[in-house]
Amino acid sequence: MSMWVFGYGSLLWNPGFQVAEKRLATLEGYHRSFSMRSVTHRGSHEAMGLVLALDADNDATCDGLALRVEPGTEDETLAYLRERELVTAAYLERHLTVRLEDGRAVEAVTYIIDPDHDQYCGGLPLEEQAQIIARARGKMGPNWEYLYHTALQLRELGISDADLDWLENRVREIIG
Repeated sequence: MSMWVFGYGSLLWNPGFQVAEKRLATLEGYHRSFSMRSVTHRGSHEAMGLVLALDADNDATCDGLALRVEPGTEDETLAYLRERELVTAAYLERHLTVRLEDGRAVEAVTYIIDPDHDQYCGGLPLEEQAQIIARARGKMGPNWEYLYHTALQLRELGISDADLDWLENRVREIIG
């Protein structure tokens, strides 16, 4: 049985593992938002950044990519993803059903936000998000870079996300 991973943020443009197949996919019951404070990758404890997370919402859907892991690399991929995504335990690892563009339904390893974690910050106004993203920096680089790469990848995939488009434009205004 194939191992799939659902990407909705940096996994879209930087999976970090061997991908055998990429398919546009939709996850029901969640929406993508900058609802996780980043204290390592795109921010610090002194100046937290924001990264994307999946928030549970029965009425929502999230479009992204289903990434089929290269056969034979499943164990190392899962170990890599856990090291990358579970660094502060703000994400929860789930195996959720995603619908591929060709109509198939597959189970995919998916990282969703833990709304009880202290890094959770769902519901921040977009302007506040933009101000944080424009200024934060972590060990993986500036927070704005994460936003720009994700917004560009979504556009290239033909995935519309009005909030990310607004944030990208506003952060560019702030940075100048």
